[in-house]
Amino acid sequence: MTGVLMKREIAVIGLGKFGFYFAKTLAELGLPVIGIDNHASRVQLAKDDLTKVYRADATNVEALEQLGIAHMTHTLVSVGSSIAASSMICMYLKELGVEEVWVKAVNPDHQRLLYKVGADGVIIPEQLAAVQMASRFAIPGFLQYASFDSEMSFQELVVNKWAGKTLRDLDLPNKKKLMVISIRRKDEDHFRFIPDAFYTLAEGDRLIVMRKTNDIEEIKA
Repeated sequence: MTGVLMKREIAVIGLGKFGFYFAKTLAELGLPVIGIDNHASRVQLAKDDLTKVYRADATNVEALEQLGIAHMTHTLVSVGSSIAASSMICMYLKELGVEEVWVKAVNPDHQRLLYKVGADGVIIPEQLAAVQMASRFAIPGFLQYASFDSEMSFQELVVNKWAGKTLRDLDLPNKKKLMVISIRRKDEDHFRFIPDAFYTLAEGDRLIVMRKTNDIEEIKA
């Protein structure tokens, strides 16, 4: 274990399947990401995809200090099924001053424990995937939950009966309790954000709207 982490890099502790693909995706999006794992095979696998990779035992607070983890602004902890290890690492990271610590949990009890020891965000991947899939079945056009509030969701609608009307005419925030945040015209390849209230909708236009998650009324555009 050599060197010191660069300031403002994102750290991923635990390079199993979830941690590795999370880190690899961030790196592919152009963000500087370092990985930390205690298994040589995982370090070897990730070394060509991440900015830096270190083999270290993250349950050892001295190892975290030597890596300069206190300079990190965002860290994800994904250390498998060990409740004790993930909780201990989370506690160390917060004590060392890491601003945002996200942790993968294995069940709701583990999730509550992590919040108690200072986690800023806790993810149960299997639960999240199941809820997202169920929502796609229940809500036509469902895209995903809003990251800042799971009670809000994004949905895609295709214009049919609303053709010939403007957003001002439809008054959707008051009549349907939803907000149109972008429009893709049927002859365009990209969405336009902050749509003009006076744009006349055409059949085949696609709308991205935000609405309450628990409102499962089918909206026919």
